[in-house]
Amino acid sequence: MEPIAPRKPSKRLSRRRFLQRTGISAAALNFTMNLPSLALAADATPRQRLIIVFSPNGVIPDHFWPKGDEEKLEFKRILKPLEPFADQTLTIKGLCNQIQGDGDGHMRGMGCLLTGIELFPGDIQGGSDTPAGWSMGISIDQFLKNQLQADPSTRTRFGSLEFGVMVPDRADTWTRMSYAGANQPVAPIDDPYKMFDKLYGQAKNRELLASVLDDLTDDFKKIESMVSMEDRHLLQQHVELVRKVEKDLKIELEASTKTVGHAVPELTPNVEVQNDNMPEITRMQMELLVSSMAADFARVATFQITNSVGQPRMRWLDIDEGHHGLSHEPDSNEDAYEKLIRINTWYCEQIAHLAKRLQDTPEPGGSGSMLDNTTIIWTNELGKGNSHTRNDIPFVCVGGGLGLRTGRAKDYGKVSHNRFLMTIAEQMGFAQKSFGNPDFCGDGSLTGLV
Repeated sequence: MEPIAPRKPSKRLSRRRFLQRTGISAAALNFTMNLPSLALAADATPRQRLIIVFSPNGVIPDHFWPKGDEEKLEFKRILKPLEPFADQTLTIKGLCNQIQGDGDGHMRGMGCLLTGIELFPGDIQGGSDTPAGWSMGISIDQFLKNQLQADPSTRTRFGSLEFGVMVPDRADTWTRMSYAGANQPVAPIDDPYKMFDKLYGQAKNRELLASVLDDLTDDFKKIESMVSMEDRHLLQQHVELVRKVEKDLKIELEASTKTVGHAVPELTPNVEVQNDNMPEITRMQMELLVSSMAADFARVATFQITNSVGQPRMRWLDIDEGHHGLSHEPDSNEDAYEKLIRINTWYCEQIAHLAKRLQDTPEPGGSGSMLDNTTIIWTNELGKGNSHTRNDIPFVCVGGGLGLRTGRAKDYGKVSHNRFLMTIAEQMGFAQKSFGNPDFCGDGSLTGLV
């Protein structure tokens, strides 16, 4: 047997060793390895990114779907916040979740949304339908993660990231939309501090966080002279984000350790306090999302705002009732109807904010902005709440990551949403003959989107 010649160290490994010799920490190393100035030549290829954002309980169709056709968009009230991104927006009507079987409308709406396949029989009872369990297949985000991670040129630190906002601790079919495989739900992280720890994993506890962040800042200073002006700006953005999170954590720590003269009782989690922090938590999570993608920690992400049958009370909009309860009111209830329009407009404002943050962030190592190479897909488990229909599921695409032809409204009439899942895979470079239940994939990926 002939001896195997020793493998020549890759440029990336040599670069890692070089940076390690500078004495920077592991947390800083994971970030700096992805800076364009220190990346492999192959990394100059634009990074293709996908972010799937979920909000629950259907929409108000008459105030959601834009006027216009394949050549233009005329936004109605709910989508008005996206007007600054009209040229980069594509609305796709006529996509229907046709998956049948066990579970109620919300459960199949949520569990089959990204998987396109039935739910297992189970013991979770919802509505008046049969009980059900988890989905029988992998979701499109996790499928893409696996494909990207299998190729060294597109492999990232995490592969995918799953963000949440006010997702309940309980694990059931209404609270999970991402699946690593059949019967394998993936839980989102809805605490920005836990997500921070995941991304910058040196913080073993909050008492040590300040010194860790000081070290991280010092590490970044060590490499400033080694990188381009653009990368220095990126480093500074990360330092500012880190400092903001540090400040918030210090305030929380001081509040939790303050002497009050008596034993502090352990309180049941206060849903109302968490509820009222929902806007700030959403923005913090979006900052972490943009930061992590700028650092190339992942190229696929899900961002789940609450859950199917979610009941946030949007008091910041002067709405005291829970969202799900309002969504069941008949259209003749003018007060509820108006509140649902405002709720969905607020969700759209969050999409517009995320698009703006991506637009304002230069593409690392490339031209244009991150939004040019990122597609945000905003979706829902239902087309309309009070009818529980899974026809005309909202799919709004913003950005250039998938190469879709934007600035228009597309209406397919009534086709299976599996075909759009196939289109996403195809536009990411991984065309499939089917995705999910093949019975709904016979006509292939959608035509007319590119």
